[in-house]
Amino acid sequence: MLQIYHNSRCGKSRQCLALIQNSKLEYKVIHYLTHPPSFEELSTIIEKLNIKPFDLVRQKEKIWIENYKDQKLDDKQVILAMISNPILIERPIVVKGNKAIIGRDLEKVSKFIA
Repeated sequence: MLQIYHNSRCGKSRQCLALIQNSKLEYKVIHYLTHPPSFEELSTIIEKLNIKPFDLVRQKEKIWIENYKDQKLDDKQVILAMISNPILIERPIVVKGNKAIIGRDLEKVSKFIA
């Protein structure tokens, strides 16, 4: 079953969700802003994305700029910042089995879920 970490206020996230809905595949929507992932869940997602935690941060968000931008943070601290402020998590994230993708490019998402 697919999982989509979704923010309904984000156009890219809505487009990605619509693509998944039209695919007729079984999926689960996770509203990560109201139900943030745990440290373990986010660490697993980052592992499935095959990226560094910093690469999942929305670095233009005001919270990041004001509180974290100029700090030297290790991976654990970056993950904790995203858990404390889930708006910092890049979206949408689509998880399929042991792999995941940041779903901003719908063509890539189509290939990923096929």
